[in-house]
Amino acid sequence: MEYRMIRLVDVPEIKEEAAQWFHVKWGIPLQAYLDSMEECLEKKGSVPQWYMAMEGERIIGGMGVIENDFHDRKDLSPNVCAVYTQEDRRRQGVAGALLNFVCQDMKTRGVGTLYLVTDHTSFYERYGWEFLCMVQGDGEVDLARMYVHRMEG
Repeated sequence: MEYRMIRLVDVPEIKEEAAQWFHVKWGIPLQAYLDSMEECLEKKGSVPQWYMAMEGERIIGGMGVIENDFHDRKDLSPNVCAVYTQEDRRRQGVAGALLNFVCQDMKTRGVGTLYLVTDHTSFYERYGWEFLCMVQGDGEVDLARMYVHRMEG
């Protein structure tokens, strides 16, 4: 399988398709993705950013970087969010490659530390992420795991 990583800022014409893709995967209102992606395209700051793994013209994976991924630790920012790989493309390194791509891109933007909220255990550690603490998600009963990734140099 051959795929390529793209940044939304480099391919702004896929904004609507990408917003729809994330909306279907996560059930977050479409307008929330469109607004965040529009803010990304305005290039006023390093956050938000949106990234996709493309196989031809098909989005097979994606994630974003936003200020806060709906949790109570507003001091732990920015957050990788909406991490998703198409089911038929899982276990082939797509998410790991995207995570590495995002970390490198954010480092070039002057962001040396990223955070991520997940229910997964052991997956993110493979890519240099470390468990940091438990956080309370907005409107959630159970606590979620917060990971941190510090980019070297």
